[in-house]
Amino acid sequence: MSETKPFSSATKTRASWIAPVALVVGVVAVVLAAWGLVRSSGSDNTTYAAGVPSGDQKTQVCDAFTMVRNAVSLQTNADLGNDRVAQQAVAANARLATVGGGEFLLSRLNSAVPGDLADAVRSFADDLTYIGIGQLAGAPADDPAQANREKTAQATAAKIDTLCR
Repeated sequence: MSETKPFSSATKTRASWIAPVALVVGVVAVVLAAWGLVRSSGSDNTTYAAGVPSGDQKTQVCDAFTMVRNAVSLQTNADLGNDRVAQQAVAANARLATVGGGEFLLSRLNSAVPGDLADAVRSFADDLTYIGIGQLAGAPADDPAQANREKTAQATAAKIDTLCR
Protein backbone atom coordinates (compact mmCIF):
# COMPACT_ATOMS: atom_id res chain seq x y z
CA MET A 1 0.00 0.00 0.00
CA SER A 2 1.52 3.28 -1.02
CA GLU A 3 1.53 6.23 1.27
CA THR A 4 0.03 9.48 -0.04
CA LYS A 5 2.09 12.57 0.38
CA PRO A 6 0.51 15.90 1.33
CA PHE A 7 2.24 17.80 -1.48
CA SER A 8 2.62 16.63 -5.02
CA SER A 9 5.89 17.15 -6.87
CA ALA A 10 4.12 19.75 -9.04
CA THR A 11 3.23 21.76 -5.93
CA LYS A 12 6.81 21.53 -4.63
CA THR A 13 8.19 22.58 -8.02
CA ARG A 14 5.82 25.51 -8.25
CA ALA A 15 6.55 26.64 -4.69
CA SER A 16 10.31 26.29 -5.13
CA TRP A 17 10.54 28.91 -7.88
CA ILE A 18 8.63 31.67 -6.06
CA ALA A 19 11.40 32.63 -3.65
CA PRO A 20 14.20 32.85 -6.27
CA VAL A 21 11.98 34.87 -8.59
CA ALA A 22 11.04 37.25 -5.77
CA LEU A 23 14.71 37.61 -4.87
CA VAL A 24 15.67 38.38 -8.48
CA VAL A 25 12.88 40.96 -8.71
CA GLY A 26 14.13 42.57 -5.50
CA VAL A 27 17.73 42.68 -6.72
CA VAL A 28 16.71 44.16 -10.07
CA ALA A 29 14.63 46.80 -8.27
CA VAL A 30 17.57 47.72 -6.03
CA VAL A 31 19.90 48.01 -9.03
CA LEU A 32 17.43 50.19 -10.94
CA ALA A 33 16.83 52.42 -7.94
CA ALA A 34 20.56 52.81 -7.34
CA TRP A 35 21.10 53.62 -11.00
CA GLY A 36 18.31 56.21 -10.88
CA LEU A 37 19.70 57.81 -7.73
CA VAL A 38 23.23 57.96 -9.14
CA ARG A 39 21.92 59.36 -12.39
CA SER A 40 19.75 62.01 -10.70
CA SER A 41 22.35 62.99 -8.09
CA GLY A 42 24.87 63.66 -10.83
CA SER A 43 22.67 66.32 -12.39
CA ASP A 44 21.30 69.61 -11.17
CA ASN A 45 17.59 69.46 -10.35
CA THR A 46 16.97 72.54 -12.46
CA THR A 47 17.98 70.54 -15.55
CA TYR A 48 14.73 68.65 -15.18
CA ALA A 49 12.85 71.92 -15.68
CA ALA A 50 14.86 73.28 -18.58
CA GLY A 51 12.43 74.77 -21.07
CA VAL A 52 9.37 73.40 -19.28
CA PRO A 53 6.70 75.94 -18.29
CA SER A 54 5.72 76.09 -14.61
CA GLY A 55 2.28 74.55 -15.23
CA ASP A 56 3.91 71.51 -16.78
CA GLN A 57 6.24 71.22 -13.80
CA LYS A 58 3.23 71.00 -11.52
CA THR A 59 1.78 68.23 -13.69
CA GLN A 60 5.09 66.36 -13.76
CA VAL A 61 5.51 66.56 -9.98
CA CYS A 62 1.90 65.49 -9.44
CA ASP A 63 2.37 62.57 -11.84
CA ALA A 64 5.57 61.59 -10.00
CA PHE A 65 3.68 61.75 -6.68
CA THR A 66 0.94 59.48 -8.04
CA MET A 67 3.53 57.04 -9.36
CA VAL A 68 5.35 56.90 -6.02
CA ARG A 69 2.15 56.50 -4.03
CA ASN A 70 1.05 53.66 -6.32
CA ALA A 71 4.47 51.97 -6.13
CA VAL A 72 4.53 52.11 -2.33
CA SER A 73 0.97 50.77 -2.13
CA LEU A 74 1.61 48.00 -4.65
CA GLN A 75 4.86 46.85 -3.05
CA THR A 76 3.57 47.15 0.51
CA ASN A 77 0.48 45.07 -0.23
CA ALA A 78 2.08 42.39 -2.45
CA ASP A 79 1.44 38.83 -1.31
CA LEU A 80 3.65 35.98 -2.51
CA GLY A 81 2.38 33.52 0.04
CA ASN A 82 3.80 32.06 3.23
CA ASP A 83 7.36 31.35 2.06
CA ARG A 84 9.69 33.24 4.41
CA VAL A 85 12.09 34.22 1.61
CA ALA A 86 9.20 35.50 -0.51
CA GLN A 87 7.90 37.51 2.46
CA GLN A 88 11.36 39.02 2.96
CA ALA A 89 11.51 39.90 -0.75
CA VAL A 90 8.14 41.63 -0.50
CA ALA A 91 9.31 43.55 2.56
CA ALA A 92 12.52 44.54 0.78
CA ASN A 93 10.59 45.79 -2.25
CA ALA A 94 8.24 47.76 0.01
CA ARG A 95 11.21 49.41 1.73
CA LEU A 96 12.85 50.10 -1.61
CA ALA A 97 9.67 51.70 -2.95
CA THR A 98 9.41 53.83 0.19
CA VAL A 99 13.02 55.06 0.32
CA GLY A 100 13.41 55.24 -3.46
CA GLY A 101 10.06 56.96 -3.83
CA GLY A 102 11.08 59.69 -1.40
CA GLU A 103 14.35 60.27 -3.24
CA PHE A 104 12.60 60.16 -6.62
CA LEU A 105 10.16 62.88 -5.54
CA LEU A 106 12.95 65.08 -4.18
CA SER A 107 14.81 64.76 -7.48
CA ARG A 108 11.75 66.14 -9.31
CA LEU A 109 11.56 69.38 -7.33
CA ASN A 110 12.99 72.61 -8.68
CA SER A 111 12.27 76.34 -8.63
CA ALA A 112 9.56 76.01 -11.31
CA VAL A 113 7.32 73.93 -9.02
CA PRO A 114 4.80 76.11 -7.14
CA GLY A 115 5.99 76.73 -3.56
CA ASP A 116 3.03 75.22 -1.68
CA LEU A 117 3.20 72.04 -3.77
CA ALA A 118 6.99 71.84 -3.51
CA ASP A 119 6.83 72.21 0.29
CA ALA A 120 4.20 69.48 0.61
CA VAL A 121 6.04 67.10 -1.75
CA ARG A 122 9.33 67.74 0.10
CA SER A 123 7.64 66.96 3.43
CA PHE A 124 6.02 63.80 2.04
CA ALA A 125 9.30 62.66 0.46
CA ASP A 126 11.18 63.23 3.71
CA ASP A 127 8.57 61.25 5.64
CA LEU A 128 8.77 58.38 3.13
CA THR A 129 12.55 58.31 3.37
CA TYR A 130 12.47 58.25 7.18
CA ILE A 131 9.76 55.56 7.19
CA GLY A 132 11.79 53.39 4.81
CA ILE A 133 15.04 53.85 6.73
CA GLY A 134 13.18 53.12 9.97
CA GLN A 135 11.89 49.90 8.43
CA LEU A 136 15.38 48.97 7.28
CA ALA A 137 16.66 49.68 10.79
CA GLY A 138 14.13 47.21 12.18
CA ALA A 139 11.54 49.58 13.64
CA PRO A 140 8.38 47.57 14.35
CA ALA A 141 5.08 48.61 12.82
CA ASP A 142 3.83 49.82 16.22
CA ASP A 143 6.86 52.06 16.83
CA PRO A 144 5.47 55.48 17.88
CA ALA A 145 7.91 57.43 15.68
CA GLN A 146 7.08 55.28 12.64
CA ALA A 147 3.35 55.54 13.32
CA ASN A 148 3.65 59.33 13.59
CA ARG A 149 5.58 59.56 10.31
CA GLU A 150 3.00 57.38 8.58
CA LYS A 151 0.15 59.53 9.93
CA THR A 152 1.94 62.71 8.83
CA ALA A 153 2.71 61.22 5.41
CA GLN A 154 -0.95 60.27 4.91
CA ALA A 155 -2.10 63.78 5.84
CA THR A 156 0.48 65.34 3.54
CA ALA A 157 -0.53 62.99 0.72
CA ALA A 158 -4.12 64.20 1.06
CA LYS A 159 -2.89 67.77 0.86
CA ILE A 160 -0.85 67.00 -2.27
CA ASP A 161 -3.94 65.36 -3.82
CA THR A 162 -5.81 68.62 -3.28
CA LEU A 163 -2.96 70.76 -4.65
CA CYS A 164 -2.67 68.57 -7.74
CA ARG A 165 -6.32 69.01 -8.73
